[in-house]
Amino acid sequence: MPAQTNINKNELLTILEANRARHRDVFLAAQDGYRRRVIQELDRRLEDARAGRKIDLLFRLPEPEDHTADYDREIKMLELETGITVVLTTREFDQLVMDNWGWSGDFALTSSAYASHE
Repeated sequence: MPAQTNINKNELLTILEANRARHRDVFLAAQDGYRRRVIQELDRRLEDARAGRKIDLLFRLPEPEDHTADYDREIKMLELETGITVVLTTREFDQLVMDNWGWSGDFALTSSAYASHE
């Protein structure tokens, strides 16, 4: 049987909202970096086309994914919860409090690919 914990609903809501804001900021920064890289690639390929060189039209850039809706769903569920506390399993605690979702690894990898590219 997985471990469970009782958590104050308002405290969990505060944590989840902070996690959502952090996720959204990282996503938007990654999206900006992705757009810059796409423009660089398009410019390079346009230059190749104008110079008569071979043109590769296949893009191999992983696109950042926005998981804000996952946070929004959980926040809305908490807002509608009538109790003062909620019971979380270990998995739910890891996801909602520790901000470790099933997609977190891929999200971090993709986001970091565009984090410092100007």
